[in-house]
Amino acid sequence: MERMPLIPKRRTFGEISLSAILVLLAIGAAFIATRAYTPAYAFHMALFSLCSVLAVVAINMRFDARPIAPTPLVIDGKPNYNYGPIKFASLAALFWGTAGFVVGLYLALELAFPALNFDLPWINFGRLRPLHTSAVIFAFGGNVLLATSFYVVQRTSRARIAGELAPWFVVLGYNFFILIAGTGYLLGITRSHEYAERNGMRPFGLWSSGSLIFSSIW
Repeated sequence: MERMPLIPKRRTFGEISLSAILVLLAIGAAFIATRAYTPAYAFHMALFSLCSVLAVVAINMRFDARPIAPTPLVIDGKPNYNYGPIKFASLAALFWGTAGFVVGLYLALELAFPALNFDLPWINFGRLRPLHTSAVIFAFGGNVLLATSFYVVQRTSRARIAGELAPWFVVLGYNFFILIAGTGYLLGITRSHEYAERNGMRPFGLWSSGSLIFSSIW
């Protein structure tokens, strides 16, 4: 019996381009970390480089695990919705919400017992207070909005959300932004703008990717 020729698995344009961009970002961030003037900025650049490398590893692992054929848009006449990013954003919302509430409780205890700051600059009231508000509003609330929007736009349009890596880029990139913002508060990187503190650092690329994802559904 003649064997059918094996079809080699090929990387998609998105996998190649996103991996290349992340590699360049990892190298650039690592270089900036070695040249940074402050330890806090060097830490953030090192974290940026590390997360970029981990993202490249995750893309390669996904490539090894995924089937050769592209993901079907319809199965048995029903849309094959992409729930992966939605589940991750929902779990991230639970995690950040719990973390924000715990920080809020610790802040209340610091008001009653000021000695609980242990004279450590990273956990004093001035640094933890904006961390608490931002964690509850942006980390918890933002992930809830992302999960809701990714779910609603698929169900109302009865179509799978566009792209395989783009939704994950939006969700994971947003949570990386939250990580940078939260550690920045603890390290004392602040302009005393309270709720508007992170406005100047919002990742334009994430919102642009999200807009393209939603617009391509219709």
